[in-house]
Order: sequence, then structure tokens, then C-alpha cells
Amino acid sequence: MRKIISFMHISLDGFVAGPNGEMDWIKVDEEIFDHVGKRISEGDTALYGRVTYQMMENYWPTAADKPTATRHDMEHSKWYNKVHKVVLSKTMKDAGLTNTTIISDKLSERINEIKQSHNGESKDILLFGSPTATHSLIQRNLIDGYWLFVNPIILGHGIPLFADIKDKIKLNLLTTRQFTCGVTELNYIVDKQ
Repeated sequence: MRKIISFMHISLDGFVAGPNGEMDWIKVDEEIFDHVGKRISEGDTALYGRVTYQMMENYWPTAADKPTATRHDMEHSKWYNKVHKVVLSKTMKDAGLTNTTIISDKLSERINEIKQSHNGESKDILLFGSPTATHSLIQRNLIDGYWLFVNPIILGHGIPLFADIKDKIKLNLLTTRQFTCGVTELNYIVDKQ
């Protein structure tokens, strides 16, 4: 069965965005882009909440075509255009969307169908950002791992990564990595035993 891995930038105090959704505190550079690019290039399914998906759709499909496109823009745009996208939304309709599945009801059932489907390989499904979707999946015990990029900042308030947790979630640390810019990667898998 495929695993859903939550990919998130967080502050040291556990926030994924400021109180109004601000993400201007997130540090990214070529070192992080290259590291992340290698891992996501192996995936064939991206999972988003509606807000994050719409933000991605407004930029990535044509990012490589812009005259100022960086190597990262070109690589990620190419990946984004070919990857299957799954969006959790009660308001969006999938009419006319290519290579995109909208899940608006029966969340646990539909997510488990996607986790069980694979085309010959068992690749991770990366959940990009999307704190509201992440909260829904955590509450249903559907997230299998956390790929966190801890930024060297304390926000004090904002949108937390972990909210309304009912039961303890035990994690096993797989890897860590320190980046030159001060960001630390923590790669965890959920201990389901």
C-alpha cells in the first residue's frame, strides 16, 4: 500500500503559516530545491487541499515558459504537469480538469482507494502544504509520514501543523539533514504498531 507523506515547512514552534496565511518566513534555496526535487521526481501522485491546489495551478503549469524561469521552475513545472493531482475539496468540481481527481466526500474510503492503487510500483503520495487537508487526514489516521522542513524562526502564532489531535501519534525518525540556510529536514514515518 502506498503511503501519504505530509511535506511541510514549519516554524520551530510548529506553525505552517502566519495567522493570515503568510509564508514569507519560509527559507528555500537551490540546495533545498535540489534535495526536494530529487525526492518528488520519484513520485507520481500529489495531494493538495483546495487552496494550495489553486495556488499551484496559478503558477506551475506555465512556470517553465516564463523568460525568468529558473532551472527549478522548469524542472518542477515539468513534474507538476505530468503528476496525477488529487485535491480535497467540498466546493470544486472536476469537470474539465486533466490529470486531477477531486475528493469531496467519503474521504477515508477514497483516500484508501488511492493508497491501494499503484501502477506497478508503490510510490509515496506527497501531500504538499495544505494545513486544513492535513488536519482532516491526521484526524482519520491517514497520514503515514511527515517530511518536515523546520525553519529557524519562532512565529508565536499562526496556523499550526498539528491541531485537534485526539490520540498520540508515535513516529520513527528516518533521516535528518541540516541545510546551509539553517533549515533542518526531519523525515518521520508513523509507527502504526
